[in-house]
Amino acid sequence: MKQSLKDDYRRSLKSMDTEEGIDLAFYRPIGYMWARLAARFGVSPNAITIAAIFLGIGAGVLFYFPDLWINVAGMLLLVWANSFDSADGQLARMTHSYSRIGRILDGLCGDFWFAAIYIAIVLRENSFSPFFSEHHWILWLTAAVTGMCHTKQAAMADYYRQFHLYFLKGEDGSELDSAPQLRRQLEDAGITWRRHFWKRLSMAFYLAYTRQQEATAPAMQALCSQLRERFPNGRIPQSFREDFRRASLPLMKFTNILSFNWRVITLFTALFIGQPWLYFLVELTVFNALLVYMIIRHEKICKRFTNSLRNGLY
Repeated sequence: MKQSLKDDYRRSLKSMDTEEGIDLAFYRPIGYMWARLAARFGVSPNAITIAAIFLGIGAGVLFYFPDLWINVAGMLLLVWANSFDSADGQLARMTHSYSRIGRILDGLCGDFWFAAIYIAIVLRENSFSPFFSEHHWILWLTAAVTGMCHTKQAAMADYYRQFHLYFLKGEDGSELDSAPQLRRQLEDAGITWRRHFWKRLSMAFYLAYTRQQEATAPAMQALCSQLRERFPNGRIPQSFREDFRRASLPLMKFTNILSFNWRVITLFTALFIGQPWLYFLVELTVFNALLVYMIIRHEKICKRFTNSLRNGLY
């Protein structure tokens, strides 16, 4: 029984390559317990995601108040929200109930959280800080730029993680999408604005999101094109998969830093010292520097493997 639970837990993880240490030590075990409970009562992954959205927004509201204990309550609420965000994916993997709508919802979940958090920080500083109350436009502008940078960081971290999983586990183990493929699926499924407005709207946002990821990684697109040309049947040699995985693996720690845990550690630290605006500063400097470094490194890896394919090394 104990071994069966361990095996079931391992199957609920994406892969040891892409899991982050804090997640493995804390969020994944808690998420697994939530997922098992949800499976028992027939709760869907999307329902858990929606609950996580509301919990995270509630946390953001509590960060408005310049009272440490209220902020701590918000921190606990955000931790709870992220345990749900972990549980929805684990439940989907345990029950094989994947859906693109679920992936879109999961991506939007963090956006809702941090939109609420950013607004709360701006309103808090404008209300309680003499400097920012006189120059409120500075913080609104900073928050807007930080939000755009945050979105880019999270999008590319997810993209590189899915690309890594594609070579590690194949198409079934990855949620890697391409803009042309999404367009074809929209056309083939006959999803129209008039008859399927909300589904068409969500797919339009997801298509734009995917295009933005692809535009930031041109060498990666060239590698994908070369793979399709060299292996039109989709049977990429195992040697190529292993070599790419080995080259990509060191970058996974950067994708994890640009995800939830280290971002929230930074936020909580800023709240504990009573200077939440410092979170924006770290986002704009440290996290953006990591993003640029990650993009440059990944593009170099893709160029190297593209040249290897053109030279017939695989």
